[in-house]
Amino acid sequence: MQIGEVAARTELSLRTIRHYEETGLVAPSARSQGGFRLYTETDVARLMVIRRMKPLGFTLDQMRDLLEATDRLDRAPGPDAGEREALLDRLREYEKAATEQVDKLRVQLARAEDFATTLRARLDQNTSAGHRPIDV
Repeated sequence: MQIGEVAARTELSLRTIRHYEETGLVAPSARSQGGFRLYTETDVARLMVIRRMKPLGFTLDQMRDLLEATDRLDRAPGPDAGEREALLDRLREYEKAATEQVDKLRVQLARAEDFATTLRARLDQNTSAGHRPIDV
């Protein structure tokens, strides 16, 4: 598929996809005769991993490291037992970091929801008392 379809499917901009290509995180699997980038489902899956890592605060280097580890695990023939265990340890570290970040985001979301509820209550209180609502 061409980059426009990939952008629509991943909800990433063309510019972002090109940036990830320039930084070595993803590469089109092929090019058309006209030079257009062509991507596969595997490329889309790779971009989705990147998209999911970004809001959790992972750096481009961390994204690259995780993708390299998963690539090595998926490659045939697979890694020997020692390398496999080391790669799985890296994945476990990323899973732990992602879980910790999700927990922090849940706390932030709860605080934001609490703040919005407080503002709604304040507006309701002032509106029902015949007062003009305050601008927030």
